[in-house]
Amino acid sequence: MLDRLATRVATAVLRLPAARTRRVTLTRDIPVRVRDGVLLRTDHYAPDLPGAPAVLIRTPYGRSGPMRLLGRLAAERGFHVVIQSCRGTYGSGGVFEPLVHERDDGLDTLDWLRRQRWWTGAFGMFGASYQGFVQWALAADAGDDLRAMVAVVTASATRDSTYAGDSFALDTVLTWAELLQAQTVPWLARQWELKRGQPRLAAALAHLPLAEADRIATGVRVPFFQEWLRHHTPAADYWRTRVFDDRIAQVRAPVAMVSGWHDIFLPAQLRDFAALRAAGAAPRLTVGPWTHGSPGLFVAALRDGLDWLDEHLAGRPVARTSPVRVHVGGAGGGWRDLPDWPPPATPVRWHLHPAGALATEPAAPSAPDGFWYDPADPTPSLGGPLLVAQRAGPVDNRPVEARPDVLTWTSAPLADPVEVAGPVHAEVHVHSELSYLDVFVRLCDVDRRGRSWNVCDGLVRVEPGRYPTDPAGVVRVPVELWPTAHRFAPGHRLRVQVSGGAHPRYARNPGTGEPLGTAITLRAGRREILHDPEHPSAIVLPVLSSVPPLRPR
Repeated sequence: MLDRLATRVATAVLRLPAARTRRVTLTRDIPVRVRDGVLLRTDHYAPDLPGAPAVLIRTPYGRSGPMRLLGRLAAERGFHVVIQSCRGTYGSGGVFEPLVHERDDGLDTLDWLRRQRWWTGAFGMFGASYQGFVQWALAADAGDDLRAMVAVVTASATRDSTYAGDSFALDTVLTWAELLQAQTVPWLARQWELKRGQPRLAAALAHLPLAEADRIATGVRVPFFQEWLRHHTPAADYWRTRVFDDRIAQVRAPVAMVSGWHDIFLPAQLRDFAALRAAGAAPRLTVGPWTHGSPGLFVAALRDGLDWLDEHLAGRPVARTSPVRVHVGGAGGGWRDLPDWPPPATPVRWHLHPAGALATEPAAPSAPDGFWYDPADPTPSLGGPLLVAQRAGPVDNRPVEARPDVLTWTSAPLADPVEVAGPVHAEVHVHSELSYLDVFVRLCDVDRRGRSWNVCDGLVRVEPGRYPTDPAGVVRVPVELWPTAHRFAPGHRLRVQVSGGAHPRYARNPGTGEPLGTAITLRAGRREILHDPEHPSAIVLPVLSSVPPLRPR
């Protein structure tokens, strides 16, 4: 009775179409045996409707709470919903090893689906984050039975976001490791740890060497955390069987993607969209003003995902026709429908100038600006793409901009609006005392009150030989920032930050070249950012010359 009431309330609040049936039978803890004998615990939501196709959700986060609501909502829409706990989680046998068993376990589960008496020969997949990884692990081998995918804040290139910019996404990886371990402790103990502000996790994020951080955060050694520290080079064989982007062109099922401008997987997910388009597919993309765990993201994923399953799995057309819908941030922004991503735009270089000025005029003769970076007191990360929604997204950057190890360049107030949409990159010319360093670049929107709101950012790890160095020792560092869609309103100003890191979002660079997991020696040093005609440091923005109308959500 409570489940029925919850789905009726959710249907009304989320403005979902009316249920096709209220009669749903839930069978819990079904043991699905896979090829090595492991039993995977599985729940089945069966609608009282003939010929209903199946929706498969495989997850390491349990089958209750939001999963239970999703299962019943989708079943009431006319789908057999199968929710399975990945091996080693929530009653399933075996040991959870991220990304290792998802292809084989997914194929074996599909074989089990095909042997059910209610099987119709068609199924779809749905899920966010790791639940999307398991979709990509299976998708290329699922055959014609796979009719639809809903991939929410996820990507097929599972490695990319872990080592963004050839650094290490410390906050994301360690926080996720702590979250997984927390699923094994009593509920009251977990609530107490959250109420205390997770001091063990905070201590672990600040600790060196990183190889000890998992034990500080969780009380145990986390094997995958140790492996990710060891196998961090781009050519590491470890990742060859744990990434799934090499077969994305073989995926024949229509794919709907939902993401947020401040999501940790956004750049990789947009590369998936581009790869599918290049392969001749017609994916659908929605990008909103969300972080990885935003409540608004959950709502959008339900709406768009269930509509996508209705259309491509059940053959019930929906109203939306635009393949791309993005939210334009900033004052006066809103939702915009587009035929593709990225939209046509003009790359405009905003150059760093003397006295902290930012302008489209070419670089002028000038002395460099410098700062001292000390990894013992690393430049902190503030907002942006983080795993924990409460700390992520746009925030006022003035506290970090006041630090002496953060340089800023700011434009004059805009006379007219500037709208950017697409990939953003920077070219920063750096002279450093140390040959091992990080370059962090952030674009901000400074409003009329002087508040500096982060729009997008990126970090690159520099080491000898990675980028060309001129005879004077100056390194030209290309920095890929997160893509964006943002409107800078009249009277606002653009601001660019440059610093030596963003800790603990990214692991601090010790300045020594020591291995990622064992580094303990910290070397501080001075960096200079050059912005003269021979070294024209700039941020390059995709500026829209004509914009389609904004639309309500």
